Amino acid sequence: MTPEELAGVREDLEAFAAELFGGFFRADQRRWGQAYVRGLLLDGRRKSVEPMTACLGEDGNRQALAHFITFSPWDPAHVRARLGWRMHEVINPEALIIDDTGFLKDGDASACVSRQYTGTAGKVTNCQVGVSVHLATDRASAAVNWRLFVPASWDPASPEADPVKVARRGRCGIPDRVGHVEKWQPALDMIDETLSWGIDIPLVVADTGYGDAAAFRHGLEERDLPYAVGISGRHTAHPAEARPVQPTYAGTGRPPAAQYPEPAHAVKDLVIAAGKAAARPVSWREGSQPGKSRSGVKRMYSHFVALRVRPAGRGVNKAADDPELPERWLLAEWPADEKEPVQFWLSNLPSGMPLATLVRLAKLRRRVEHDYREMKQALGLGHFEGRTFTGWHHHVTLVSAAHAFCTLRRLTRDPKDPAPA
Repeated sequence: MTPEELAGVREDLEAFAAELFGGFFRADQRRWGQAYVRGLLLDGRRKSVEPMTACLGEDGNRQALAHFITFSPWDPAHVRARLGWRMHEVINPEALIIDDTGFLKDGDASACVSRQYTGTAGKVTNCQVGVSVHLATDRASAAVNWRLFVPASWDPASPEADPVKVARRGRCGIPDRVGHVEKWQPALDMIDETLSWGIDIPLVVADTGYGDAAAFRHGLEERDLPYAVGISGRHTAHPAEARPVQPTYAGTGRPPAAQYPEPAHAVKDLVIAAGKAAARPVSWREGSQPGKSRSGVKRMYSHFVALRVRPAGRGVNKAADDPELPERWLLAEWPADEKEPVQFWLSNLPSGMPLATLVRLAKLRRRVEHDYREMKQALGLGHFEGRTFTGWHHHVTLVSAAHAFCTLRRLTRDPKDPAPA
């Protein structure tokens, strides 16, 4: 926003900031929290403390802003909870999306920076990785929680620990209790935190980086949460009609457990066996390109196969008193111009779920890309230049607040008003 545009919404922003930062006991923290969010909203190529200070006028106190974001002992969890309550009320989410994004770095002094894969660059590179949780519908979404991923090289208890990085933990302020775990574990932790805020989670959506972990899916089922998560085609499953068979008991030793007589098949092979004729056309949302629909934009469209299967393989849990594996949806996208399916999902949504609804909910994960794009390109998500663990969490929390404010303006704007540039 330009200074003039921001001045026009100053009253709304102050009310929004008062709501988010109302839990701060100190007036200076409330002041600098609002100032930092204003700095993120103002136009500018960089949203680190130095350039924001130059744009903030009377609140352009570099030392105060730097201290507030890097060292001040305010708990970002309290701000995120208030942000979650506000955005849940406004968005009325259909799903909670789990994803992660990379923060590219030139140096190696920032907390948890390492050479690791990130989809942001599409390769292994020097970066931090943040796991995030978003409340979402087709029309709006908001990031409400974050965790900085700790690579094994930063964990003194890991066999892969790097002594140089471990020695840097103290300077970066990484708590002793924080170590390396797979990304799906902080995702479950944030789900538990979201539930503790009193926010209902109607559905969890995630890509293959999370859906491939049977422990993650099992964690969702333990919490009685519906899910639609991406998986790789190599995962195995039995057809829904398959049943375990009790082997003949020889009369000595422990009776053998019931087993499926046929080996499980890769889910990709199950879909191919169903045949391309089983694929049905589905349009799930409006795209961004001009089209011939009533709204004037092209609708997203492809072909999908939905099968009922029983996922198998290591880590899949079955009830202790039931030898049958649980039945789930296997959804596959098989475009008309492709020789084989290109994407797969598993879901524990009800068996009577219409195909169009199943597709739309599974595809809702794409909404997170909109959030990352806006937060990175316009609000400085990746511009934090501090090196501390706490500072990183402070910064991403306030970027999420700035993004939420933009979303609120977009949702409440009169449809006749022109969209902002």
